[in-house]
Amino acid sequence: MTARLIVMDIDSTLINQEVIDLLGEEAGVGGQVAQITERAMRGELDFKQALVERVGLLAGLDESVFERAFERVTFTPGALELVRSAHSKGWKVGVVSGGFHEVADKIVAAAGIDFCLANRLEVVDGQLTGKLAADIVTKESKLIQLLDWAVECGVDMAHTVAVGDGANDIPMIQAAGTGIAFCAKPKTREAAPFAIDERNLMLAMDIILRDKPIRLTIESVCPIVSEQFCLSVRKHPL
Repeated sequence: MTARLIVMDIDSTLINQEVIDLLGEEAGVGGQVAQITERAMRGELDFKQALVERVGLLAGLDESVFERAFERVTFTPGALELVRSAHSKGWKVGVVSGGFHEVADKIVAAAGIDFCLANRLEVVDGQLTGKLAADIVTKESKLIQLLDWAVECGVDMAHTVAVGDGANDIPMIQAAGTGIAFCAKPKTREAAPFAIDERNLMLAMDIILRDKPIRLTIESVCPIVSEQFCLSVRKHPL
């Protein structure tokens, strides 16, 4: 059986919620955070700037908030079934998220997912500082991680799958052998080769199994991102 790699976004894709919105609610600024999140996911705001602004609103929260947020998370219908089905075929599954490892790692463990890339929040003396503890996960780093995991797993890019809902998922969706917009924002849906409009992630398996992979080249990936970023992509064999 052909080896495959499925890479998904977490918030509003693998799960029904946006974790940063849950954290915002705990901080008493849920409405403000959710509004920024919505505009960022639609591509109306610079993602980095929007994330820094939202994280700043979380300053002072106790680190116990991560467990409380996780307890409110629910998996999208079909999500766990998709992961189990992929693993039964010997495929690997990863997630890339603009959310946070402090909650994402719990989600990944619960779902039995193989790989995870997410942001990290700075915590000092048990409280969130309102700052990030590492480089921001961007649309470019999501794409790079897809490429890296494909190499690590020995999967041809033509047999990779990317699933997401936001504007920052577009590069990986367009670069993957099978790219799927899942209950996505208009900009993302328009950019994706495939779209699912029902909240059932197992529908992705139908697309994966019927799609005929096309051999990808560097030239087909590079137009998705900036010329400068393309230089870093070129070191990855497709």
